[in-house]
Amino acid sequence: MKLLARRRAVNAAMTVVTGLAVVVALVPLALLLWLVVSKGAAGLSWTFFTHLPTPVGEPGGGVGNALLGTLYLVGLACLVGLPLGVGAGVFLAERGDGRFGSAIRFTAEVLSGVPSIVVGIVAYGLVVVPMRRFSALAGGVALGLLMVPTLARTTEELVRLVPGSLREASLALGVPQWKTSLRIVLRTALGGIVTAVLLAIARAAGETAPLLFTALNNQYWNFAPDQPTASLTVQIYNYAISPYADWHQKAWTAALVLLLLVGALNLTARFLTRSGLPREQR
Repeated sequence: MKLLARRRAVNAAMTVVTGLAVVVALVPLALLLWLVVSKGAAGLSWTFFTHLPTPVGEPGGGVGNALLGTLYLVGLACLVGLPLGVGAGVFLAERGDGRFGSAIRFTAEVLSGVPSIVVGIVAYGLVVVPMRRFSALAGGVALGLLMVPTLARTTEELVRLVPGSLREASLALGVPQWKTSLRIVLRTALGGIVTAVLLAIARAAGETAPLLFTALNNQYWNFAPDQPTASLTVQIYNYAISPYADWHQKAWTAALVLLLLVGALNLTARFLTRSGLPREQR
C-alpha cells in the first residue's frame, strides 16, 4: 500500500510539473501571437494586399508586390526542391542501403541543421555571382535547397511505411522496379508526402536571411526570374528597422499576413495528416 501511494504521489507530482512546463511554453507563444494580431489587425485592408509600397509620409500603400513575390519565390523553390527532395527520399527508401545511400542520408541530416543564412551565402556564390545580379531565381534556389533535407528524410520514412506486400504483388505481376516505386509505392505514400511538402513550403515562406543574399528586394511588381524580387519577410525586415512609425505599423500588418499564410499551410498539413493518409501510414 505504501508503494502504491508513493507511486500515485510521484505520478501526481510529475503531472503537475509537465502541466506547468506546457503553460510556460504556451504563455510566451500566446502573448507573441496576441501582440502580432493586436498591432497588425488595424492595418488590414484590401489596398494593403493589392497596392505597392508608398514613400514615407504618403498615406496608404500596401505589400501587394511582396505578397506576390513570396508566392513567386516559393513556386520557384518548389521547382527546385520538390524533385530533388522527394526523389532523394524515394531512392533512400528503395535503394539506399549501400554506401551511396548512407552518404546521401548523412548529407541530408547535416543540411537540415545548417543555418539558413549559410544556405543563402551558398546560393549567392552559385547563382548571384555568375549572374552578377540579385534575382528571383537565386532566391528560389536558396529556398529550394532549404526544402530538400526535410523532404528527403520525411519521404524516406513515409515510403518505408508502405507495406512490403504491395511491392511484392506489383513485382510478381511483372511490373518493373521503377514503375512499382512510382505508381504503387509513391502513390500509396502520397498523402503523407503532400503533408511534408506543405510543411516545407511553410518553412520556406518564412525565411528572411537567404533572400537578403539572393532575391534582395524590389519596390515594384516583378515577374522576371532574373530580376530582384520583393518578399514579405524582407519587406517586414526593412519596415521594422526603419525609424518611421508608419512603416512600423505596416511591418506589424505584414507580419500578421505572413503568420496567417504560414498558419493556413500548417493547418492544411494537420488536416491531411488526420484525414488524408491511408490507414497503414497513421
